[in-house]
Amino acid sequence: MTVTEEIRRWMNTEWLGKELIYKESTDSTNTRVKELAAESALHGTVVAAGAQTDGKGRRGRSWVSPPGVNVYLSVLFRPEFPPARAPMLTMVTAYAMAQAIQEAAELPVQIKWPNDLVIHGKKICGILTEMSVTEGRIQYVVTGIGMNTNMTEFPQEIEDMATSLRLISGREIDRARLMGTMLNYLEKAYDRYEQEQNLEWLQDTYNALLVNYGKEVRVLDPGGEYSGAAEGIDGEGRLLVRKKDGGLIRISSGEVSVRGVYGYAE
Repeated sequence: MTVTEEIRRWMNTEWLGKELIYKESTDSTNTRVKELAAESALHGTVVAAGAQTDGKGRRGRSWVSPPGVNVYLSVLFRPEFPPARAPMLTMVTAYAMAQAIQEAAELPVQIKWPNDLVIHGKKICGILTEMSVTEGRIQYVVTGIGMNTNMTEFPQEIEDMATSLRLISGREIDRARLMGTMLNYLEKAYDRYEQEQNLEWLQDTYNALLVNYGKEVRVLDPGGEYSGAAEGIDGEGRLLVRKKDGGLIRISSGEVSVRGVYGYAE
C-alpha cells in the first residue's frame, strides 16, 4: 500500500484532499502547492511530504524537516471571501490541528496565538499561510502545516523550545492516520469558517486551548515593546492584551512571547 493510500484510509472528507499528492522529499510543500495553483489546481488540493529540504515558517524562518519522521503538508484553498478574511485561516487551522492531535495522538495540546501548537510549553506544530491576490480578489491561499511527529532528537539551538508527539507520548505515532485526521478536521473547520467568515463560532473553544490566555505576554510591536495580560481572541481573531495601565489592545499581527513558553522566563 502506498503512503497516499494509507492516508486515504483515515480520510472521510468531501472535497479536501481529493487531489492528494505525496512526495518522499520536496523543497517545500507550500512551494509545490503554489506551483500547482498557478497551473489551475483545484480547491482542496493537498501536497504532503516525507521530508522538506527548504521548509519555511513565519517571517522566513527555516523549519527543521528531517526525512520520514514528521508530517509536512500544504493545502490549496480558493475562497470566495475577501482578502481581509484570509489571515484568520491560520487560527482556524490551528484549532483543527489541535482537534486532530487530541484524536490521533490522544495528547493534550494548546495553541500559541497565532500559528503554533504547543505541549508542555514546547512547540509541536507550526502553520504558515500565504496568499495571492489580483485586483482585490483572492486567487488562492496556501496553508502549510509542519508537525513534529516522531522526532526523538532536535538541534541543540531549539531542543529547549521544541518537542514531538513521540517524545511526549512515549510511542511512535502513525503518520498516515495523523495526516488523514488532520484533513478531516480541517475540512470541517474551513467549511464553518467559509460560512461564518468570522471566529465567533469557535472563540470560546479556541480561548480554552490558548496557552496565552490569562498569561503575561510580551508584545514586540513596531511602535515599541510592551507587556500585558492576554485575554483571549475576539471574533476577528485579534489577540486581546490588557496593558498594565488598564488599556486594552487588539493585536492583529506581530510577535507575542508568553511567559513559560519557548524559554521566555524574564
